[in-house]
Amino acid sequence: MNQTYGIAAVSVVVLATVLIGALGLRISRTTSDFYVASRSVPPRLNAAAISGEYLSAASFLGIAGLVLAQGVDMLWFPVGYTAGYLVLLLFVAAPLRRSGAYTLPDFAEGRLDSRAVRRIASALVVGVGWLYLLPQLQGAGLTLGLLTGSPRWLGGLLVAVVVTVAVAAGGMRSITFVQAFQYWLKLTALLVPAVFLVLAWLGDAGPSTAIDEAPSFRRPTQVRVADTVRLRIREPLHLTVSGTVDGRPYREAAVDLAPGTYRIGGGTTLGFRAGAEVPARATGPHRADTASSWAEPLSSSREEHPLYATYGLIFATFLGTMGLPHVGVRFYTNPDGRAARRTTVIVLMLIGAFYLLPPVYGVLGRLYAPDLLLTGNTDAAVLVLPGRMIGGLGGDLLGALLAGGAFAAFLSTASGLTMSVAGVLTQDVLPSLGVRHFRLATVLAIAVPTAANAAVSDLPVADAVGLAFAVSASSFCPLLVLGIWWRGLTPPGAVAGLVTGGGAALTAVAVTIVGGPASGWAHTLLAWPAVWSVPLGFLTMVLVSLATRARIPASTDATMARLHLPEGLRSRPMSP
Repeated sequence: MNQTYGIAAVSVVVLATVLIGALGLRISRTTSDFYVASRSVPPRLNAAAISGEYLSAASFLGIAGLVLAQGVDMLWFPVGYTAGYLVLLLFVAAPLRRSGAYTLPDFAEGRLDSRAVRRIASALVVGVGWLYLLPQLQGAGLTLGLLTGSPRWLGGLLVAVVVTVAVAAGGMRSITFVQAFQYWLKLTALLVPAVFLVLAWLGDAGPSTAIDEAPSFRRPTQVRVADTVRLRIREPLHLTVSGTVDGRPYREAAVDLAPGTYRIGGGTTLGFRAGAEVPARATGPHRADTASSWAEPLSSSREEHPLYATYGLIFATFLGTMGLPHVGVRFYTNPDGRAARRTTVIVLMLIGAFYLLPPVYGVLGRLYAPDLLLTGNTDAAVLVLPGRMIGGLGGDLLGALLAGGAFAAFLSTASGLTMSVAGVLTQDVLPSLGVRHFRLATVLAIAVPTAANAAVSDLPVADAVGLAFAVSASSFCPLLVLGIWWRGLTPPGAVAGLVTGGGAALTAVAVTIVGGPASGWAHTLLAWPAVWSVPLGFLTMVLVSLATRARIPASTDATMARLHLPEGLRSRPMSP
């Protein structure tokens, strides 16, 4: 990728974000403008803004990287991300808007008349928000590192600074315009290069059947392994080595390796012949990485228990969307419940169109960038393909467009998350002094994950986002579904369910991130907790509520009427 073009594209995106944010500053006058854009955002604009903030680093880079590495099983990510909005449309969108709340903690307190429920909901909003911000910052570091060779923390810091300026300047009113613009930029940035890449693939007769084969190098390739890694070789392999293999040093030496597992030292450069099979990274118990394991569901080497992992992904993505703090807060900006439903339908169309594209990059990456499988840097597939397949000025320009789109993904999602976390911090942590402390909360909301970005292990961005979905599905999904549709929910039941379901998922996520069990059922259960933590949250809320029926708030009937009756009907005087 041409650094000059890439840096120029990122600079344009950053400048456009700041300028559009400044427009929001000019029209943000009141506290309501900052929190919910005075509840006056029309459905089309709101849908574009929701799509802009929802399509994150996991969507722009992570899905392609997972499809490249793990195959068709990973198509559940875009399916789940999209289907989550269908669940939200059916059960949550309109009642959530009619609640009149500013944030999810507002809804929790209004529905259950309990400060304790509010405090726990606030803690979970902040936790999910910070967990979701981490992959955005990691993706920004990856992109800027490919462009300039800079350390990964620098890209995250740049996103943090731009987001702070945009959000603190104009609040929700400001970032609505920013995120709507960024959705169309991201769609264009993926669509235009995809057209040229597919045309280049159709014009290349060589790899027409390569998808049915194990990944291999199509031309002589030099691969530098940045960190020490263990590689598993299935067939005898001839290569050149500059570095260490199993502790033995080599200097541009020809080496023949028999089938087996080898430890490659950090900084080693491996030279492969054209047609050589790509060695697999030995990161866990061996399962054969054959062509069929990539192309057939439930047969990949991703997990020892692939069926369970698939259900874990489905539970998390289908049910987690409704509880994501940056998604929920946007529905409060609609004028009424009907507009909230229309917004959700449009969102389904917009994100459905977008998610047709990342799998294309994943498949092409397996054909033209198989070295990423060896280095483990598969999230870079989207960014490197134009240079690999097209090259020249055209490849540089398409690569720059993708780099700009990727940065738009980080900025838009980080803006929405920072906005939602800052709103909770302003209302529940800092003394409420309106816009002044909202801006202070914005700095705090982005500073914590920015600092943590340098300390956590490098998870694939889609995996990291999936963990945030699991926490959201285990906590806010039970609270919203039961709070909206079951009048028997009580404050003790809600507290118990949030602590048990959300706490269990958050613990599993924390253990996974810091490096828990690497194999066996212990690893699988912790890496994909939604299968058991979501039912646990629901069951706990129901059982404790049934045991504390006397604690049903006196205002429940009035609250339920407000959630379910259309605004126009509620405004009419009742007949005698």
